[in-house]
Amino acid sequence: MSETQLSPLAGRLQSLDAFRGFTIAAMMLVNNPGSWQYVLPPLRHAEWNGWTFTDLIFPFFLFIVGTALVFSFTKRIEQGVPRRSFYLRIVRRTLLLILFGLFLSAFPKFDFEHLRIPGVLQRIGLCYLFASLVVLHLGIRGQAIVACGLLILYWILIKLVPVPGYGAGVLTPEGNLGAYIDRLVFGQHMFWPNWDPEGLLSTIPAISTTLFGALTGHWLRSRRDPREITGWLFVFGNGALVVGSLMNYWLPINKSLWTSSYAVYTAGVALNMLAAFYWLIDVKGYRSWAKPFVVWGTNAIAVYVFIGLVARIMIFTNVHSNGEELSIKAYLWKTVFSAVGDPWIGSLLHALVYVALSYLFVWCLWRRRVFLRL
Repeated sequence: MSETQLSPLAGRLQSLDAFRGFTIAAMMLVNNPGSWQYVLPPLRHAEWNGWTFTDLIFPFFLFIVGTALVFSFTKRIEQGVPRRSFYLRIVRRTLLLILFGLFLSAFPKFDFEHLRIPGVLQRIGLCYLFASLVVLHLGIRGQAIVACGLLILYWILIKLVPVPGYGAGVLTPEGNLGAYIDRLVFGQHMFWPNWDPEGLLSTIPAISTTLFGALTGHWLRSRRDPREITGWLFVFGNGALVVGSLMNYWLPINKSLWTSSYAVYTAGVALNMLAAFYWLIDVKGYRSWAKPFVVWGTNAIAVYVFIGLVARIMIFTNVHSNGEELSIKAYLWKTVFSAVGDPWIGSLLHALVYVALSYLFVWCLWRRRVFLRL
């Protein structure tokens, strides 16, 4: 990472930073309950098919990655940056994201025999890599064709390619084509014994999610009236919701499989969310309410890694209490958060403490004008 003393808001779309910050704050909230036994339904992933608020967070982040790379690339092209520098930056950022993801998976025990190889940052890195190359080499029409083509390709693969021992079109956790490929490639290095929610095959439609964000970036950069831009963002967003809902009848909305219907539906939600942020912040000028989200959004990867390290330290570091050996997290749950009386409230309070801690960290960086970039 590198740091700069320039304001992060110079030449940036504040609504995009705020949307990114909202997504990071939501991620902190859903990833850090006091006890996984006591998690409110919207803060859980759907058991399999369907979606909850939690299932929107990852596609939001990929959508934002796509939108932001259009602004970044266009600025560099206007500055006359040579094509070779683009490739070096893309490869460097991809490798750093993957390495940070692997580091978080290994920390603090570094048990490489059971290391999970796929992961959130790893998928972000791969989606960034492929979406960047598509944006660099194809026009807007070509990017749209690739985004839709990848969804069609993925749909065909998971519905028609047979899996040994299961057959074709089986969409159970163990029986789907993506899980079979991951077992061949990663063996035991997955989140679950037989499958991984960030597997290789389901990265294909996740790239489409990133490209939908890139197409939105082109629209935001157009010279149209901001009110017209906002209106059409809502139109496109609600259109995607309708199309995704119709697709759900033939291919269920499913986050773990990142089904094509899920990619289209969540892109619709992301478009509506970004349209609301854009209208309020950049068009109407109501910025004060969004300041905390902007602070989170300008150091998103830094706060994600920081909280990830803190969470794993809390889980894997033990303390002794009344003859028991407990993790720091279990100790705090037993002595502090479960003591509030209602375990559901205590678990939520634990998550809110992580949100507050993440804001304190990123606010300190903001006050010192330190903005970490990959």
